[in-house]
Amino acid sequence: MPRRHLHVTGAAEAPLRAALRALRTELAIPEDFPPAVLAEAEAAAKAPRLPAHDATDLPFFTVDPPASTDLDQAMHLARRADGGYRVHYAIADVAAFVTPGSALDVEAHRRVLTLYFPDGRIPLHPAVLSEGAASLLPGEPRPALLWRIDLDAEGRRVATDVRRALVRSRAKLDYAGVQRQIDAGTAEEPLALLREIGRLREALEAERGGISLNVPEQEIVEQDPRDQRALNDPHVPPRSHTPPAPHIPPGPRDHRTYSLAYRAPLPADGWNAQISLLTGMAAADLMTAAGTGILRTLPTAPDGAVARLRRSAQALGVDWPHHVSYAEVVRAADPANPRHAAFLQECTTLLRGAGYTVFADGHVPTPAVHAAVADEYTHCTAPLRRLVDRYAGELCVAAVAGDEPPEWVRAALPALPDEMAAGSRRANAVERESVDVVEAALLRDRVGEVFDAYVIDVKEREPSVGTVHLDDPAVVARIEGGGTRLPLGEWLRVRLTEADPGSSKVLFAPA
Repeated sequence: MPRRHLHVTGAAEAPLRAALRALRTELAIPEDFPPAVLAEAEAAAKAPRLPAHDATDLPFFTVDPPASTDLDQAMHLARRADGGYRVHYAIADVAAFVTPGSALDVEAHRRVLTLYFPDGRIPLHPAVLSEGAASLLPGEPRPALLWRIDLDAEGRRVATDVRRALVRSRAKLDYAGVQRQIDAGTAEEPLALLREIGRLREALEAERGGISLNVPEQEIVEQDPRDQRALNDPHVPPRSHTPPAPHIPPGPRDHRTYSLAYRAPLPADGWNAQISLLTGMAAADLMTAAGTGILRTLPTAPDGAVARLRRSAQALGVDWPHHVSYAEVVRAADPANPRHAAFLQECTTLLRGAGYTVFADGHVPTPAVHAAVADEYTHCTAPLRRLVDRYAGELCVAAVAGDEPPEWVRAALPALPDEMAAGSRRANAVERESVDVVEAALLRDRVGEVFDAYVIDVKEREPSVGTVHLDDPAVVARIEGGGTRLPLGEWLRVRLTEADPGSSKVLFAPA
């Protein structure tokens, strides 16, 4: 899981965009697809391998950010006669377009993941597929891996099936719109059931000791100094109450100011994520039963890491009684509260060490659990954006059919963990450096100013170096104490000593 999400809402003016372009060059990001790859993608888009089973009668819908066009998943939810539920979950069938060993396949293995910059994304597959022929766009028949998962009245899984099918989404929905419809009681049953099933699955997650981190996005908020509506309107979400920061001089036409704030996820984000988690757990069970697969694994966090997180909670004013578990504190955190938002971002440090574990010929590793999910789990629901999901999907289809996995899948499995690890390192570098660039760009005219901050992390071997969290603006950045031990878990006045978008660096020192 990414440590910090960041989203630009039209505020990336010339200095910031230039710094982000330089970052792409510095990290050697492969932006353009080779001509041979584009040619294969164009041909595949016109002639995909279509499945025999037709499920276009099911009225699927998608739930994604409003601007998204690379739509991996579509769902249809229904009640069963016995009081339980039936989840149909369609996943884009990338293998219907990508031939193993082709230039398109080789390029996907080179890229591994879609990379997300604040001002745009670098896709895993050419747009003609990822945003076109393979995307589950509304009104278009698409090849998909169609999951059918039956749940009982408590939301527990009782049956699983997955097969290739032709599907057609009826509606492209976004999280805010879904939340409004459900809250207002105007959502029709297939959508209204998202809350019902999502809450049941959240309760089961808590029962087994799992944790879903609703990590807020850091968002660049564009404000006009003449417009104080967002500061005075009590109906505007909390993130809009951040006072405006001094502006980045953009150009003669622009009089806006920019600030960093946190955007809290909605309950609908979590309910939607529970459907994906449900499918990933079902897929893991299919693969372990079949004896060949690839799991997403995460070891339990060491006691020392939890202790440090407890001190961060204290620094941020997050209530964590000694008798309360880490999971309970996370579930009680309010992502709309800026301090809780910073705490949730610090919680992602406990997810370090996640990786992929391959097994074959019945030699299932023990244990092979994802500590945050608190069960066996795999990635299989985002094949347009993540390489490994294409292989996990193929393994599950074969398992349900009682077939041996395709040879091209078995041949690729041993190398996938290292490929995914390399891709994740690059994605993490993009995320980390992008946040630094944005923070530096928005703070570059404030060098020398003093801010209120909390010390939320201190290096064990260098206790004068650590991390501070600012409430306003919403910045999490490095601090160097010049040999002075930093007071972990305490409030501190800090001075901004450096903010350089060109070097992607923001640095504070004790005031």
